[in-house]
Amino acid sequence: MTLGGFLSLRQSCPSFAAPIDSRNGAAAAAASNPRALRFRHKSFPRATYLRAPRRAMDPPRCLGSSGLEEATDDIAAAATLHRGVPSDLVEKMMYDALVWSALHGLVVGDRRVQNSGTVPGVGLVHAPFALLPMSFPKAHWRQACELAPIFNELVDRVSLDGKFLQDSLSRTKKVDAFTSRLLDIHSKMLEINKTEDIRLGLHRSDYMLDAETNLLLQIELNTISSSFPGLSCLVSELHRNLLNQYGKDLGLDSRRVPGNTAVSRFADALAKAWNEYNNSSAVVMVVAQSEEHNMYDQHWLCAVLKEIYPYTIDTFSSSFLTLSEIDTQGHVLPDGSLVVDGQTVAVIYFRAGYSPNDYPSEAEWRARFLMEKSSAIKCPSISYHLVGTKKIQQELAKPNVLERFLDTEDIAKVRKCFAGLWSLDDPDAVKSAIEKPDLFVLKPQREGGGNNIYGDDVRETLIRLRQQGTEELAAYILMQRIFPTASLAFLVREGVWHQDVAISELGIYGAYLRNKDKVIMNDQCGYLMRTKVSSSNEGGVAAGFAVLDSIYLT
Repeated sequence: MTLGGFLSLRQSCPSFAAPIDSRNGAAAAAASNPRALRFRHKSFPRATYLRAPRRAMDPPRCLGSSGLEEATDDIAAAATLHRGVPSDLVEKMMYDALVWSALHGLVVGDRRVQNSGTVPGVGLVHAPFALLPMSFPKAHWRQACELAPIFNELVDRVSLDGKFLQDSLSRTKKVDAFTSRLLDIHSKMLEINKTEDIRLGLHRSDYMLDAETNLLLQIELNTISSSFPGLSCLVSELHRNLLNQYGKDLGLDSRRVPGNTAVSRFADALAKAWNEYNNSSAVVMVVAQSEEHNMYDQHWLCAVLKEIYPYTIDTFSSSFLTLSEIDTQGHVLPDGSLVVDGQTVAVIYFRAGYSPNDYPSEAEWRARFLMEKSSAIKCPSISYHLVGTKKIQQELAKPNVLERFLDTEDIAKVRKCFAGLWSLDDPDAVKSAIEKPDLFVLKPQREGGGNNIYGDDVRETLIRLRQQGTEELAAYILMQRIFPTASLAFLVREGVWHQDVAISELGIYGAYLRNKDKVIMNDQCGYLMRTKVSSSNEGGVAAGFAVLDSIYLT
């Protein structure tokens, strides 16, 4: 998955608000406190600045979950803090947060400004963020972190079973042109017996905390272009800084915001993969979209990579390369080496290629095939990419399928986090979804946010597909819709804050690196918290539905 994209969420209430039922959240909030919704500041007061920033190129100082300091017993304060934070305090925090974001690179390209998605430094605006972190139970946080290495291993093992991937996606291939092209490349690799001795995965598993069952349920597993490892670290640090300054006023302790290691650990994984390739003159190549307003998240990762390994890795410095540029400038040598613009490529890091929009012509598909047949380390390989499809997620949830890939102890842990998943071949599931569409989500084989189908559209789509009697049913899966607990939150976008009823989703990053039989890295690598208004079905940050957030452990 990539820039954003999540379902409706369910989570514990934030540290600054009392919980509100997500299905009637806005009405309940308005009834209990008509002034609680949509406060907007009109001007900024003079405010005290945060501590002096570090050097601009210093990587964020992210701490792992194991290094979380124990704070004083302020759990009760997090749960019972009165709903209304004084507006003058909000405006002070808002001002300091915007200054901090500008000084520390918590920015994206402003879509209203020409060239802001192509030329670095043009049209910057702060990334959308929540002003305060969202509370989250420590037990569920630990569960999510413990699952990361298991899912990393699962992706690797499933990727090696080419027949399972081809068979599971065979019907989808007939009705989904994009998945069909990916499968064609995979099939050609199987035909030539192409093996990936060195396999690198930078993943993110997304979860919601279901209010009714109090279970942590997986939304999806992203195996390509897992976005925001850079900016997510900055948001965690922003919240720690704000609570260091205003924590006493709020009754909160900054030590309950866990440090975030995502950007440094992803950089470490890329560096280790480069080292395994064993060619000191080779480079790390980033495959990017031609227009990318989230480019600074990618630049943060590359900047940290260069800072930590300045004498080891020479990445492409002029610009990231698009698929069409790789098609024009790239070729594969007889020994399998990939050469692009005269440089041998050791590692290919995909931040594009996950959507049909990334392949407007045959040139982009030629580039994907060229890279896949080379000996360069792909992050992800075509096999890893396919493992992250919605259909494979649904297949793995079937009885006795996980047993093919995992040990008994790990199977129990993974199954515990599976939400309900069904093929549209299941008549009972389809019947239930038509009768009660609000309890289901209809998901196509797409990444990036804005693709899922909700509510009455679920019923209408299913009826239409059944009446047509087409194979198009195979292009979708049904998923249980999760209803998280909603709470009031302060959401900040384009310099304006407002308070609204919101829900959140937790993503846990994972890195996996293997060279033949040797596992070099299999770790949990930080987290991404995204918060959105509860009335929104979709939730991608880059797609404009959500804001970046961090967590406050309770």
